[in-house]
Amino acid sequence: MMDSKKIIRFALAALLVFGLMGPALAAEFPTKTIKVYVGFSPGGGTDIIARTVASVAPEFLGQAMVIINKTGAAGTIAAREVSQAKPDGYTLLVAGGSETVSVGHYRELPYHPINAFSPVIRISRDRMILNFNANAPWKTLKEFIQDAKRNPGKYKYASSGHGGIYHSAMLAFCDRAGIKMKHVPYKGGAPGMAALMGGHVDIAIASPSEARALVEGGKIRSVTLTSLERTPLQPDVPTLKELGYDLYLENQKGFVAPAGTPKERIMFLHEAFKKAYEHKAFVKLCTRLKIERGYLGPEDFRKSLMGMYNQIGSVLKK
Repeated sequence: MMDSKKIIRFALAALLVFGLMGPALAAEFPTKTIKVYVGFSPGGGTDIIARTVASVAPEFLGQAMVIINKTGAAGTIAAREVSQAKPDGYTLLVAGGSETVSVGHYRELPYHPINAFSPVIRISRDRMILNFNANAPWKTLKEFIQDAKRNPGKYKYASSGHGGIYHSAMLAFCDRAGIKMKHVPYKGGAPGMAALMGGHVDIAIASPSEARALVEGGKIRSVTLTSLERTPLQPDVPTLKELGYDLYLENQKGFVAPAGTPKERIMFLHEAFKKAYEHKAFVKLCTRLKIERGYLGPEDFRKSLMGMYNQIGSVLKK
């Protein structure tokens, strides 16, 4: 049987070994390629964000990143895949839009849109802007709302699909404005904008980058956006907040990991991606691709996601 002195020496040795092993184990991450799932097609906005980060971040991660496009169901197929992945930091999702804050309010999902993930970092913010046809009879949003109140259900709006964040943003707008409109879903933002120019709908919602060329070409007029402040791409367009309507929704993009991923790995990933975010090569790429950077850390990103998720939920419960 060990005497008391031997027990103490053994305990001290164990503490020393395990105390040193903890940091050593943490330092071993990552030791292999990090997979990033994108729920949308190659070449789309979400995919471009992922590939732009992946062009810079490996320098700070010490490992390569591979982008996996798993498309369908407004991004929820990729989200399900990541939510069910091993929470070890090697599987990430580009999240923050429809798959996270919107679709779960329309149908049951095999994952909780917020709680199934551990946010790592928000990289960008894609604002949502409401547009009229250039020949529309209303000169201001106020004129349109007054008309729509007199004619409930007469006017139609386009979105990029049922249950997506653009659809939810328009429902929230109608709720705040006290009007009723018909929803006409399209397979993407471009077909919706084409429908607006063709006079098939009265309002179409899009990103400022999608709308800008059409505004400059005199095809459409942007009238308001759902952000807290104006976009640099169209600084003359007021926000709904400015016009007296309490609404804030944006199509955010960032990285999340499966819930339960060790905090030290989340923070390692966060620091690596933040260095990439601040790198001059990444800033230059974002400027060229018209990506509006919008950093948030893990906890603030979670709060932002939850806030938008709850806003949409409160509208749909009415």
